[in-house]
Amino acid sequence: MTKAVEPSQATASEAVAPTHAAPKPIELSPSSTHEVTPTHVAHDAPKAVTPAHAAPEVQRPAENAPSDQGEASARDARREALRAAPTVMVSACLLGEACRYDGRSQRSERVLAALEGKAVIPICPEAAAGMGIPRPPVDLAGGTGVDVWAGRARALTRETREDRTATFQDGAQQALEAARRFDVTVALLKEKSPSCGSQRVYETGVLRPGEGITTALLRADGRTVVSDEDL
Repeated sequence: MTKAVEPSQATASEAVAPTHAAPKPIELSPSSTHEVTPTHVAHDAPKAVTPAHAAPEVQRPAENAPSDQGEASARDARREALRAAPTVMVSACLLGEACRYDGRSQRSERVLAALEGKAVIPICPEAAAGMGIPRPPVDLAGGTGVDVWAGRARALTRETREDRTATFQDGAQQALEAARRFDVTVALLKEKSPSCGSQRVYETGVLRPGEGITTALLRADGRTVVSDEDL
């Protein structure tokens, strides 16, 4: 069993649960994998966050789609990074937290099994940014998460087309701050989410290749992002 990460004097309350005490990373073991209770994700408005370092510049990925062989190799590399990581940032919904936009969880037994013996930092960028649970579904418009950071795309509510771009960017910044605070190099995030998707995201109602707003920022800072669909 790996030793859970313990923050010393600093807290991650701004990054994970803005108005509560700092969450303790969850330590999973073979005997407790299926009873894990994720740290509560706060519903209310966050405190202002000032990242410890400037946000990285998010670059547009290469336009050429990878070959099947190249994608298989990249997936294997992500899986190996996950296996080797002692501490992993994880989408809280995958751990069983009911923080999805519709108020449900996406608990995944495959994810829990992959996290056995690791310390876990649960995150929900959208809830941490004060969007509430449940909340209106949001799609990207004009591109993917990389394009959002470049100012070429936005995050809009699906029904009313309300612009929530700044809120999504705030949640991503909080996730990045938590990754830096706990020295997390690997994140295991929920596919298709406008925040956490790492291979596919919804753009104006259409599922397309690309990454979400939080994933784009974490990758730009050198973190490996693994999809739950990689497992």
